[in-house]
Amino acid sequence: MTTKVHHTLLLTGAAGGVGTALRERLKANCEVLRLSARSDFGPAREGEEIVLADLADAAQVSDMVKGCQAIVHMGGVSVEGPFDPILQSNILGVYNLYEAARQHGVKRVIFASSNHVTGFYRQNETITPAHPPRPDSLYGVSKAFGEDLSRMYFDRYGIETACVRIGSSFAEPKDRRMLASWLSFDDLHRLITACLTTPVLGHSIIFGISDNAVAWYDNDSVRTIGYRPKDSSDVFRDAIYARTPEPDLSDPCVQFQGGGFLMAGIPMTAHKNGK
Repeated sequence: MTTKVHHTLLLTGAAGGVGTALRERLKANCEVLRLSARSDFGPAREGEEIVLADLADAAQVSDMVKGCQAIVHMGGVSVEGPFDPILQSNILGVYNLYEAARQHGVKRVIFASSNHVTGFYRQNETITPAHPPRPDSLYGVSKAFGEDLSRMYFDRYGIETACVRIGSSFAEPKDRRMLASWLSFDDLHRLITACLTTPVLGHSIIFGISDNAVAWYDNDSVRTIGYRPKDSSDVFRDAIYARTPEPDLSDPCVQFQGGGFLMAGIPMTAHKNGK
């Protein structure tokens, strides 16, 4: 049974793929689940509130945050692309969110960061939260900004944050890369629940992955939060190997943890020859 330590919990990005997967699951964590997205996504269900807001609009974000006790922030641009939408949603938007949290006395945030904050580490490396960021994209840079901003709001205003560097959260892994980065929806909910209920969260960086045999990330330093994944990509391994070709080891998307994000937007050039 999940302990309901917050009466009203805000979920941003509720209309997205991950938000949709969390919608029913997070009702176990609160009395009222407040859902937010930029555009209409249908009526509220039992135990829900809906507040539409553009993250770039400070007044709308303030109204969205007012009256909640904790925030699960899944909103914003989730892929690489032109800088201006990323700037508006992921940089200005996350500033507006933390300012609203400060103004309204919200003391705990679960921030959807990304594995793309560290996408320029190689796939034969194991990294910890202490490793410096190496973003693979403008999207990754925006998430690194969010991590730093949340650190400042913790140090200065005491707002605790878990920066969850989500790997690949889908119903099942889609390719060989995701055998290392996959995070099941149920494990994502377990991770969020741990972050919401642990007595002392502080400012924590956590890699959002399931219990996969192949892993590039080491979460040992944050075991005190209490996250214990129960799912694994291993059960999908044979099927993925059968339907996908052997990897080209000269391909930067195979060499680096960021995968295809390295070639999204304006393609990279420095590592074309495996340098």
